Amino acid sequence: MGESSSPGRRFVLQKAEDLDVGVNSLISYRLSTNEHFMLGEETGIDGSVFPELILEKSLDRETESKYELTLTALDSEKPAQSGTTIIKIMVTDFNDNVPIFTQNFYKVSVKENIPVNSTILQVSASDEDEGVNAQITYSFSTMANNILQSFIINPDNGEIKTRKLLDYEVMKNYEVSVQAKDGGGLAAHAKVLIEVTDENDNSPEISITSISTPIAEDSILGTVVALLEIRDQDSGENGEVQCLIIGDVPFQVVSSASNFFKIITKSNLDRERISSYNITVQASDKGSPEMTSRTMIQLDVSDINDNAPVFEKLTYTAFVPENNAQGASIFSIQAKDMDSGDNTKIFYSISTMKKEETPMSNYISINPVTGVIYAQQSFDYEHHKEFNIQIIARDNGSPSLNGSTMLRISVIDQNDNSPVILYPSPEVDSSTFEMVPWTSEQGSLVSKVVAVDADSGHNAWLSYFLQSSEPSLFTIDQHTGEIRTLRVFQEIDKVKHGIVVLVKDNGIPSRSASVTFNIVVALSFQQVLPELNSQSGKIEPQSNLQFYLVIALALISFFFVLTVVIAVVAKCKDSKSSTSFGPLSTSLYPQIDPRFISQFNPGTLPLPYSYDVCVTLDPSEREFAFLKPQHNVPVDSLIDADEPGFGNESLKNSSPEENLISQVPFF
Repeated sequence: MGESSSPGRRFVLQKAEDLDVGVNSLISYRLSTNEHFMLGEETGIDGSVFPELILEKSLDRETESKYELTLTALDSEKPAQSGTTIIKIMVTDFNDNVPIFTQNFYKVSVKENIPVNSTILQVSASDEDEGVNAQITYSFSTMANNILQSFIINPDNGEIKTRKLLDYEVMKNYEVSVQAKDGGGLAAHAKVLIEVTDENDNSPEISITSISTPIAEDSILGTVVALLEIRDQDSGENGEVQCLIIGDVPFQVVSSASNFFKIITKSNLDRERISSYNITVQASDKGSPEMTSRTMIQLDVSDINDNAPVFEKLTYTAFVPENNAQGASIFSIQAKDMDSGDNTKIFYSISTMKKEETPMSNYISINPVTGVIYAQQSFDYEHHKEFNIQIIARDNGSPSLNGSTMLRISVIDQNDNSPVILYPSPEVDSSTFEMVPWTSEQGSLVSKVVAVDADSGHNAWLSYFLQSSEPSLFTIDQHTGEIRTLRVFQEIDKVKHGIVVLVKDNGIPSRSASVTFNIVVALSFQQVLPELNSQSGKIEPQSNLQFYLVIALALISFFFVLTVVIAVVAKCKDSKSSTSFGPLSTSLYPQIDPRFISQFNPGTLPLPYSYDVCVTLDPSEREFAFLKPQHNVPVDSLIDADEPGFGNESLKNSSPEENLISQVPFF
């Protein structure tokens, strides 16, 4: 009998038979006591009575799967005869029981990153039915992909396993509905809560919220240059982060708010020293083991005009040859500015002194951009040997800064000046003679050529040479210009000698000048005068030479008489003066008018090299000595007695007055 039978259902039983007949054959039935069945009767067509088993209360196989009832049949005899039979009722199962889980709610904690295919839980359900109705199949009653992709359940035993690695940061909790279904189609459900516990498997994540780049190099301390947000997907201590800067940089990290940090300046910046910083920020959590992460922030430093232009040297020197081309480039100067951009653009100028008589701009100009210096005019070493100018370099910053240097321009001498002969003057009449005593020894000083050169250095080094096509009796010192006798004179030598002195400088190319000397070799002027007169026409074709000589002698005689008169008068007045005859003094003779001195040759040497002759009344005593120049002696008081005409013969045959006259050079 199925347990699903409804109350009131009748089950006809087999009737009992009695062999008796009549009244004795009437049968009644009686059923043993039970709570589920009752006995009923049903009359057949033929009037026979059949016992019925009426289900009075629903059966429950799970409560009692079988029943044994005793059916007793009684006749109407007295005593009644009975017969019994056992009715065995087997309750067949009906899927009337839903599977039941051992727990309506399951909870389990699982570490993240647990290996795949690890069992994390096993659910269990039971079914009081039997057979197919008791066969339970487990499954997830959800269509959520995150659950189906993360877990798998064994349909036979309800074992739940991981299908992939769990990630706390992706899903912290899984709520799964598990279904248990029997073979009859009845199902039950239970909830499974899977909690994923955190492991320190995530490094902190650094994100730059804002950054100020470039930052001015004059930023004050504590200036915020960047704002960072650092997050760690882990939880607890695994998610607590701390931040710092790696390396020696002028920045530091300070906490601003939860998970936010500021990078600020901790010392002064200098773009000229470091123009860009690579800031390495490291964030670490407090998990075990510790997880760290790093990021790099590039921060540029912007320039401010805090550096003035600087020249490599405090003083520069430029060497420029004189006679340079006007407008030529003579030097280039450069300054450096450590700043950048417009702050490093430099403009050059020449400083103008207020006290300068002539502005330097008349001589020098400078390109304001390139620093190339040009000559505005041709330089002349003999007028300007050196220029000192101040160069100003000014940058383009705001405010503008400047630096300066000194440029010394040295003009290099060029050999552009010929030697100038000071003595003898080339303008003197060529009839001028130098008297040389015939008795002069070898190496005696005859005269000296004095020359100068306006150039300098090697260009002003002068050398003296004698220009002669025949052997000469004289020689000249190449360096001093002194003319000396080459040997002792002989009677066969000519009386008059004309020599040409060439003065050359040491420049390249060399420049030169020349002068002609007329030298007369004799014991006295009177001795050589006739020969000079006879040869004057041969030497120089001058028809008026004798006329000039007569005039010169007349003038000399006049001045001689005048001098004697003055000397006698002075002698008479000066009664206290000494009467001894020593070397002649200039006080014994009257002063000569200075206007006439310039008409006479001052001797064989110029005034700074003049020499004197001390003459005594005794012709046998004479003294010839060079004296050092006396710079403080007035010119009008000097009487040059150093003429070669003073010989033994002239001194013996002439009076002191005549000896004085012989000191006057002949023209």
